[in-house]
Amino acid sequence: MSYGFLDIATTPSVRAAQAEMGADAHWAAFGGNRAFDRFTANEANFLAVRDSFYMATVSEDGWPYVQHRGGPAGFLKMVDDRTLAFADYRGNRQYISTGNLAANDRACLILMDYPHRARLKIYVHVEKLALDADAALTDLVTHKDYKARAERIFRLRLEAFDWNCPQHITPRFTQREIDEAVRPLHERLTQLEAENRALQERLAKIGGA
Repeated sequence: MSYGFLDIATTPSVRAAQAEMGADAHWAAFGGNRAFDRFTANEANFLAVRDSFYMATVSEDGWPYVQHRGGPAGFLKMVDDRTLAFADYRGNRQYISTGNLAANDRACLILMDYPHRARLKIYVHVEKLALDADAALTDLVTHKDYKARAERIFRLRLEAFDWNCPQHITPRFTQREIDEAVRPLHERLTQLEAENRALQERLAKIGGA
């Protein structure tokens, strides 16, 4: 198993915190393969149905900034096993993440699957591209039916990723997921109501005979 994420995240101060809490021996003995991470079909399938993620960047002053990014399901595209990309749609026009990335291209993404209590963390280097810089990439990441204006493309080079355990993730469901779950119930109810009306009509005819 690749575990480059831990190599990046475990700074001297993190090691000190682990030692203080008695967890340093646990991680010191971890025998993971420190090869560069590469996405697999598992991550590809997970990304294909995500309609949002959180992205953390850092300003020149050292302040972190976390931004929610949303769009159509699968808007964060896997270009290859070490590259992601997405269209940056116009929002409130503060451009905090965009400005931070111009000074420091490192970012961390967290993608949540609340119904299945799954969480994927990704360290990346981010490159900003104009919409006309790569026609094929722009065509890949833009959605013609999504009513928002794309201003640029962000291409993300994978550094490392990690799957978190499901502890403390409370299941939550979108309206679409709720609608899909209850649709069979609505269809069955409609069928029963139709059968009941037909039965009432037959009984009415028998009673009037």
